[in-house]
Amino acid sequence: MNQHISLSNRLKIVADYLPEGANFADIGSDHAYLPAYVCQRDQTARAIAGEVNQGPLDSAKKTIQFHQLEEQIDARLGNGLAILKEYEVKQIVIAGMGGALITSILENKTTIAKSAERIIAQPNVDAREVRKWFDHNGFILIAEEIVDEQGHIYEILVADRNVNVSSPYSDDEQKKRKQLLLGPYLIKEKNAAFIKKWTQEKTNLERIISQMQQAKQINHEKISDFQIELHWIKEELYHEGTNDETC
Repeated sequence: MNQHISLSNRLKIVADYLPEGANFADIGSDHAYLPAYVCQRDQTARAIAGEVNQGPLDSAKKTIQFHQLEEQIDARLGNGLAILKEYEVKQIVIAGMGGALITSILENKTTIAKSAERIIAQPNVDAREVRKWFDHNGFILIAEEIVDEQGHIYEILVADRNVNVSSPYSDDEQKKRKQLLLGPYLIKEKNAAFIKKWTQEKTNLERIISQMQQAKQINHEKISDFQIELHWIKEELYHEGTNDETC
């Protein structure tokens, strides 16, 4: 066996949410590092590495061949989930993209997405969009992680289909909106990466609101939405008015 694959911390966390004997697809596989890492450590695991362009696909195949994992990993060329058949895999991983792109990949092949038992998403931005898609499509968010890696903040979202667990979201619509933005599990843990991310987001949001208030044509509705989000962020950073009706 060749040398062991090394992974970034965020992808190691993703790998930790794949069960023993995983049968998964890694969409946008980035040299097939994640499938190789998982299959190298678990000979019962099987993976499909998907790439939309030939160059990255060739890189994935080189990784698979170098580590002698051809029996466990199949590299395929195609757009998103189009490389899969329904129920072909039990887990789907989509990591290292924006939340809007992840949700569009899931939405474009909803029947294939819904045939998986677990989806693990690692959006670089707009995690709220992924949470919304899960919530609207029968997937229960069962775990979240947030990590600071080399100055970048990453969120990992894990959602299961057909599980006998309750939703992590509040029945109150405003509270649920807050949880979709900040993460129902991340709010509870509130680790250093969470504090760093939302401190930065608070500063950005304050700047945006100030600029919008000085515009020639003021969008009062959008400003109001941003002010509500700013209030939610401040609540969690500074424990301000946590019994306020706004949350």
